[in-house]
Amino acid sequence: MTAQIDVLTSREVPLGGPRAMRVRRTLPQRHRSLIGAWCFVDHYGPDEVDQTGGMVVAPHPHTGLQTVSWLFEGEIEHRDSAGNHATVRPGELNLMTSGRGISHTEVSTDATTVLHGAQLWVALPDATRDADPGFHHYAPQPVRGPGWEARVFLGEVLGASSPVPTHTPLLGAELMLAPGRSLEVEVDETFEHGVLLDVGVVEVEGTEIKPSDLAYVPHGRRTLTVTAHEEARLLLLGGPPFGEAIVMWWNFIGRSHDEVAGHRRAWMEQVEGGMSDGRFGLVDTDLEPIPAPVLPNVRLKERR
Repeated sequence: MTAQIDVLTSREVPLGGPRAMRVRRTLPQRHRSLIGAWCFVDHYGPDEVDQTGGMVVAPHPHTGLQTVSWLFEGEIEHRDSAGNHATVRPGELNLMTSGRGISHTEVSTDATTVLHGAQLWVALPDATRDADPGFHHYAPQPVRGPGWEARVFLGEVLGASSPVPTHTPLLGAELMLAPGRSLEVEVDETFEHGVLLDVGVVEVEGTEIKPSDLAYVPHGRRTLTVTAHEEARLLLLGGPPFGEAIVMWWNFIGRSHDEVAGHRRAWMEQVEGGMSDGRFGLVDTDLEPIPAPVLPNVRLKERR
């Protein structure tokens, strides 16, 4: 079977405002919004924090999704309105579930000199998208073979599995390959997959990708072959086609324009009310909350 590889290139955007740290975004794009339930992929760094100012993302809201933080270098302090306080470290998963509504902050620590990692979102299915907010931390042990090493933080692959529960079947793993190594990975044929390249140059089923590219592979394959031309590190993401239409705008995922507009209104009522407690709760921080942008003059469209 010949893979139909779609290479998604990144665009640079500010994280948390026009003066904020710059990140490279590969998902969503105009012609592809989801890979499984994965709906958002940002890749950043390596950034010298003394030059860029690092990551300082003030309180902001989320609905209908999970955030997945994965670092290669540096540390980020996470605080959320459900009372969770954690440090994101390289090789450790921090997964926050917004459910019906949560707010949180992300700030690189004083000990961080270089910040380098990925921030990803997962869309929650209709059945559980209004569930209670939650948080999971997991430090996967590496699994190794000739010329490769992997850390599986969600799902199962390469003989390793994660205990972290998910609302739809998901795969998330960091994979490192030695120069010249070609690895055939057994995958679930019901999954579509994405390969986000961090460093190096690799081929995914014979198609070359470069750092910050995201290679999309449709479902129907039982194996996925990745070949490294030089030492490489990548994230392997996957899941069955999501099968639900979503409306995604700013930090919200809903099912209609009116629903998302309601989320925005609820957040702004909290912001303009001096961050009194509301739908999105309160974060223990001195940082001022981020106001929501103005909604566009056209109705938000569904994504699939």
